[in-house]
Amino acid sequence: MSCVEIYNYSNPKPVKLNCKKPDYLKRGDKVALISPSFFTPMENVEKTAALLRTWGLEPVIGPNVGKTYDGKYAGTLTERLSDIRWALDDPSIKAIICNRGGYGTIQLINHLKLEELSAHPKWLVGFSDITTLHGLLTRAGVMSIQGTMSSFLAKGGQDSTSTLMRDLLLGNVPLYEVPAHPQNIEGWARGVLVGGNLCTFTPNLGTQADATAGRDLILFIEEVEEPMHNIDRQFTILMMNGVLDRCKGVILGEFTDCGKELDDESVEAMLHKYLEAYHIPVLCGFPAGHDDVNLPLVMGAPVTMEVRSDGASLRFDSLLLSGERAL
Repeated sequence: MSCVEIYNYSNPKPVKLNCKKPDYLKRGDKVALISPSFFTPMENVEKTAALLRTWGLEPVIGPNVGKTYDGKYAGTLTERLSDIRWALDDPSIKAIICNRGGYGTIQLINHLKLEELSAHPKWLVGFSDITTLHGLLTRAGVMSIQGTMSSFLAKGGQDSTSTLMRDLLLGNVPLYEVPAHPQNIEGWARGVLVGGNLCTFTPNLGTQADATAGRDLILFIEEVEEPMHNIDRQFTILMMNGVLDRCKGVILGEFTDCGKELDDESVEAMLHKYLEAYHIPVLCGFPAGHDDVNLPLVMGAPVTMEVRSDGASLRFDSLLLSGERAL
């Protein structure tokens, strides 16, 4: 399949995304640990709490963390909602780290009001199934961090994935430099960063968690353990709903353990055939998602991306402090 013209028969009026940056953390701040999706062993949660103490932060574990329901969920819907509201409503809690993803946040969409999410702006950290919460927060006007969770932090927290997330919470904003990729499309773009796990945010189209309803988007996509044809399906749904028409650029992250049952050499090569019709820059191979390296990204933040023949860069323009560093 070569480059084809895309006809969009769905033209929803885009919403304006204007997100507030929560305050960066300082020594002694409280950080809540909650489980809005699948169950996490308490051992992981306690190891993460110990790590946060070495960072000079005060961990507080959600009242319902450790509970299970239906074999996989981290408690009933009511219990998981209760912990989210507890963490959001307590003004002494300055950030929220989710313990793991899995599945379940889509069940929360119609039970949370955007006003609840914006009443006390604070950083929320997570990825994978937590993509839904990032969408809700972006629509509520609050930036959040796609970053590592307790299931990974419990390993020790000395890796770059963990330390970069820590530094970002403390106000040290990264400037990312990424090597060239054969499926890149060169160009420059500025927009609001949205997206996350493809199979998590695509079903949220049309809901209050749909951050892709915004205009002037930089769309980030990652996926894990999905066959190529399902990634194609989800991406086609985005195109049919006009999401790509609202994008100024696209960032393709990690596609970890995704099947290769089609003849395309990679997921990036498959998506490239669609993306070249939009004449926007595409940055491939960004190290974020379900692989060993998962660089933190600020969702809902204005970003600038530049894709060149020799590599690419991603910059969080409105967040940068004197501590900025290239990675």
